[in-house]
Amino acid sequence: MLFLPSRLSVTFAALVALPLGFLLGSTVNAASTERPNVVVIMTDDQGYGEFSCHGNPIASTPHIDQLAKEGVRLTDFHVSPMCTPTRGQLLSGLDAFRNGAINVSSGRTLLRPELKTMADVFRAAGYRTGHFGKWHLGDNYPFRPEDRGFDEALWFPSSHINSVPDYWDNDYFVDTYVHNTKRETYSGYCTDVFFQEAAQWIKKQEDERPFFAYIALNAAHWPWFVPDAYRAPIRQAMEAKPEVVKDLSPQQRANLVSFLAMGANIDDNIGRFDQMLARAGLKENTIVVFLTDNGSTMGPEYYNAGMRGKKTQLWEGGHRVPCFVRWPAGLTKPHDVADLCHVQDLLPTLADLSGNAQHLPEKLDGISLKPVLTDEATYLPERMLVINYSRMPSFKVGFTQGNPAIPQKNGACVMWNDWRLLENRALYNVQDDPHQDNDVAGEHPEVVQKLRSHLDTWWDGVKEDVLTPQRVIVGSDAENPLLLSACEWLDVFVDQQVQIRRGVRKNGSWHVTVAESGTYAFELRRWPRESGLLLAAGCPETKVTDGTYVKGRALPIHHARLRIDDEAHDIDQPTKDLTAFEFQTELEQGPVEIQATLLDDTKKEICGAYYLYVRRVSP
Repeated sequence: MLFLPSRLSVTFAALVALPLGFLLGSTVNAASTERPNVVVIMTDDQGYGEFSCHGNPIASTPHIDQLAKEGVRLTDFHVSPMCTPTRGQLLSGLDAFRNGAINVSSGRTLLRPELKTMADVFRAAGYRTGHFGKWHLGDNYPFRPEDRGFDEALWFPSSHINSVPDYWDNDYFVDTYVHNTKRETYSGYCTDVFFQEAAQWIKKQEDERPFFAYIALNAAHWPWFVPDAYRAPIRQAMEAKPEVVKDLSPQQRANLVSFLAMGANIDDNIGRFDQMLARAGLKENTIVVFLTDNGSTMGPEYYNAGMRGKKTQLWEGGHRVPCFVRWPAGLTKPHDVADLCHVQDLLPTLADLSGNAQHLPEKLDGISLKPVLTDEATYLPERMLVINYSRMPSFKVGFTQGNPAIPQKNGACVMWNDWRLLENRALYNVQDDPHQDNDVAGEHPEVVQKLRSHLDTWWDGVKEDVLTPQRVIVGSDAENPLLLSACEWLDVFVDQQVQIRRGVRKNGSWHVTVAESGTYAFELRRWPRESGLLLAAGCPETKVTDGTYVKGRALPIHHARLRIDDEAHDIDQPTKDLTAFEFQTELEQGPVEIQATLLDDTKKEICGAYYLYVRRVSP
């Protein structure tokens, strides 16, 4: 059955499979005196249509479907079209342009350090807190999950496994992650590891405090690596439905097989995790939330649940995603909620459901969804919501001729009931026109004006703060030494290890804060320390478990230059092992801009030093 995403399409096809007793309600006491555990599961790059409960003709996701059957389904739920903004809104309850985390890299991934996070809220309420998987809100102090309210944290830096600051040549299977600030190596497929570690952490706790677990997966994000056994059923399903993939090239078909195979592995893990909760006697009083972080990367190529658009885009397919909320002891009847909802609603909602709302920050953009989760006859108040985010610098957009990484008012989607105002010019009604083919701005000038007025007011409230870069702190006892990588160059996109291998000719600067005055040592590198590669050398093509990393290009690196604010220091000789350039200098406490550049034999710029290690030497 095709699940058309309109406000009238709130029936759930799979409900016909539910036993009659379940449809009549739960016998569990909703007024349980025990505070519930909370688990938030977020997957990466899966869209609304990636699940069999939403009509996907190829994918089979029985465990996620079951979770949806047993819970409340938010059918008009929205996130940002990109990873980091969604994660920042989830954890802070604030619009992306208010919380600072607005892009997937380019120095704009950092969630304002003064903000209370979801983990802070639950920790203050006496919960134990754990994060497992993708973080993507800052790799350094004070932005790491360990700094943001999590007692236990197993994660990897930046946007995906094999990103620039990730451990060199991590490949999803035998990887080195950060565990409570220290790097540790784990065997096993990444999704399996994150669920297994979360389950072990939940089970090994010796006290009786409730827990908050945030399981944020990198799957199904590129590179599309997956245990090969998951591919065969997807291929068979595609062969049975040739009309679905008839317009795809052989490479697109291969990519789709791997992408959906990653989804099948996610589904298996959710099934095992659910069984663990049941065996441990935790399922009844555990709130489980399932959602994805943005629209699909592949939906428009084969199945997009009737929507237009994909990840990074303002069309509905870029930001309308599934969200299922299950709590057997508290939400007594599964049902659909068709009200307009947003990811930033989840923080106040979960605090409200768990009886911990007193620990919330005073001001939030999100609202509690508890009324519609607990009573299917209730509706949310009418409201307008804004989606806006910083794009990658290379994007071609219609709302600015400048760098789209720099926040712009007109890069927004304003939502009100079924209306969508895109880029402050085009108006769509997704009830009448789910695929957003017809711009009706000329026919409804009063609606355009209402939405435009809201956008103007919203922009006036965020425009000053959103342009201010957030700053990593160097020289703090909390992280000394530390690694700064090219993924935090302000408004410059270098975030993939394949870019380092290719020697992309880009440069940028880090905006940091010096923790205290003293002597600082700098180490400028083209390759990370653990690679063992020489500055000017290339690297071979590398076979990994489920793919191949491209051959790395040699660069004619002879000299380097380190600029600290307006003062430049030339470094003429590399270290004896030819892997780095080193320099020491005095820094004063406070904000500073740093740029590290690699030069050829004539001292002409080649590119930035993709890796800069900084250590406070004294005091």
